[in-house]
Formats: sequence, C-alpha cells, structure tokens
Amino acid sequence: MVIREMTMEDYEQVYRLWKKIRGFGIRSIDDSREGVERFLKRNPTTSVVAEEDGRIVGSILCGHDGRRGCLYHVCVDETHRRRGIGKAMVVKAMEALKAEKINKVCLIAFTKNDIGNAFWNTIGWTEREDLNYYDFVLNDANITAFNES
Repeated sequence: MVIREMTMEDYEQVYRLWKKIRGFGIRSIDDSREGVERFLKRNPTTSVVAEEDGRIVGSILCGHDGRRGCLYHVCVDETHRRRGIGKAMVVKAMEALKAEKINKVCLIAFTKNDIGNAFWNTIGWTEREDLNYYDFVLNDANITAFNES
C-alpha cells in the first residue's frame, strides 16, 4: 500500500471510487475533471490517494486558504476498510498542511454518514457543537448527486 500525492492522472480512478461509495455526494462542477484540476492546481501537494497494486483504493481532496486546511471527499473502498488506510491518508494530508504552515484542519461529515462519523471520532477529531455551518450557492448548476447504491 502506498499513500502519495494525488495527481490529475489519478482522476478517472478516483472518480470511479467516488461513484462506488454509497451515500457519497458528487458535485456536477466541483467534482468534474475541470473542477478537480482547478483544485489540485491551487493545492498541488496536499491531496492524497492510497494505491495498492496500481489501483486507487482511497482518496482525500485536501486544500487550504492560507489559514485553515479542509478535507473533502475522504473515502476508502469498502473492500479495503478497517486496515488503517483512512487514518494513514489523513496523517499524510495533515503533514502536507503542516509543511505549508497550516495550524488547523476542518472537515464536514454528513449527519447520516454513520461510518464516517464513527471514523472521525475514533481517530481523535472533535465534533463542533458551538457553531452553525452556513453556505451560499453561487452557481445553481453545481448540483450534488448522492450515490444510492
């Protein structure tokens, strides 16, 4: 198992992985090839993949705004879970953020994502209950579709 920086050459395999994950939300623009390429150009060293035998089995989109890092689309193929891959990818992404002098990292987990929420609690992340999360849609064409199967 190799945990390494994600590149655009990984996109097709990463996208196929995202499509396999039940309940995973994929945005029509942000998660397109062009959207991910834009993200990786802005954050060239912080996103990671887990690769085994030439196949991507896990991924994290990770970036920062110069002040705070954020993890997006953290996932591991169901057949490879409970082997420490998710935690290893999180550590690698956080090391990349620390190298860029980022001191705090956040993420969003859907409340219905029981597996993901259990994972974050198990590896020591703190659920914030002292704030509200807001967003504002700037582009109505950027639709989120959730994988049902």
